[in-house]
Amino acid sequence: MFEQTLLFFISLVANTFSSLAGGGAGLIQLPALLMLGLPFSTALATHKIASVALGLGATVRYLKEDMVQRKIALLMLISGVPGVILGGFVIVNIPDEIATVALGILTILLGLYSIINPKLGTIKQETNMNQRGFIIGGLVLCFIGFLNGSLTSGTGLFATLFLVRWFGLDYKHAVAYTLVMVGVFWNATGAITVGILSNIQWDWLIALLMGSFIGGYLGSHLAMMKGNMLIKRSYEIITIAIGLKLLWS
Repeated sequence: MFEQTLLFFISLVANTFSSLAGGGAGLIQLPALLMLGLPFSTALATHKIASVALGLGATVRYLKEDMVQRKIALLMLISGVPGVILGGFVIVNIPDEIATVALGILTILLGLYSIINPKLGTIKQETNMNQRGFIIGGLVLCFIGFLNGSLTSGTGLFATLFLVRWFGLDYKHAVAYTLVMVGVFWNATGAITVGILSNIQWDWLIALLMGSFIGGYLGSHLAMMKGNMLIKRSYEIITIAIGLKLLWS
């Protein structure tokens, strides 16, 4: 009972912050599973399955606000899912140290980029909503999907900033897309792919799924109530923290 309670609160905290910032649940949840004794591959597979509940919890909250447009959602689905599947198979051929350092540096740069652009993501001004914009956007989202399938944490943050920068969304709408499309569809695809290749700690999943679902809803509700500036600051803190963690690892 103590173990299940601990897992629930770890998942709740990790996914509340993740749903507020638009990614980063793996910063807390994955290392916790490793410290509790799971092998890396088993911890990763278990974490990815639990992360699907984060997306479901956020989806329940965001659907009430009708914040997700069909065209961008469809683009993220058809572009990102193939990248996720490819990433799940290709990562076995890339040295862990190179992938981790590169991801850490890039993640820190995302946070710094948001900091030095104080108005970025605070106002919704849609851009690149044409054929050329969607083709380029789809290619980039496919690459981000590849990272999502192959790396452990923080890749949802890439999708969030890309939606803000390329399509001109504010943070509130970008996070909604990330949590619904990445959180549910990309993570489900990654969970199935990694689950086929690895073992899963099934007896830990109930507590993790409950914490993820509730955390996803709470973080999304807080984001809706407090607005873009809180989301922007949360995004910047989470990205830099994840980047430093990856470099430390």
